[in-house]
Amino acid sequence: MGYIIKPLITEQMNALTEKTSGEQRRKAFKREVENPSLVEAQEGKRMVSEEVQGKKGPKTNHYVVIDGQPKYGFIVKPNANKFEIKKEVEALYNVTVVAVNTMRYAGKSKQRYTKTGMVKGRTNAFKKAIVTLKAGDTIDFYSNI
Repeated sequence: MGYIIKPLITEQMNALTEKTSGEQRRKAFKREVENPSLVEAQEGKRMVSEEVQGKKGPKTNHYVVIDGQPKYGFIVKPNANKFEIKKEVEALYNVTVVAVNTMRYAGKSKQRYTKTGMVKGRTNAFKKAIVTLKAGDTIDFYSNI
């Protein structure tokens, strides 16, 4: 156990899984609220995100609903495989995991010029997992606060 480092609760996770702009998401959400049967008939795979009111206007929530199945993002240890990630998410959050997609990110080289000369460094490499849950299941990251 202990393969999950932290959940991704950012707009970046939504942009990764949805592949639509913010304006397109708002329009899709508005259509869904006004007439759900019309949207379902027009689109085979429905892509809807929930919106919440933030300090700087509407923001999308920390998960994405695609075809009735919510998707959540996690930063995991680089040596974790899909089966271990699935088992740990099911044990921690009491949900049914349908699929796990993983992505490996390489560290980037960074450099900046300072008074003392060039400072070179590197960001850490990490692994990201997108977990698809069974329709109707949700994870509440804020329940223990």
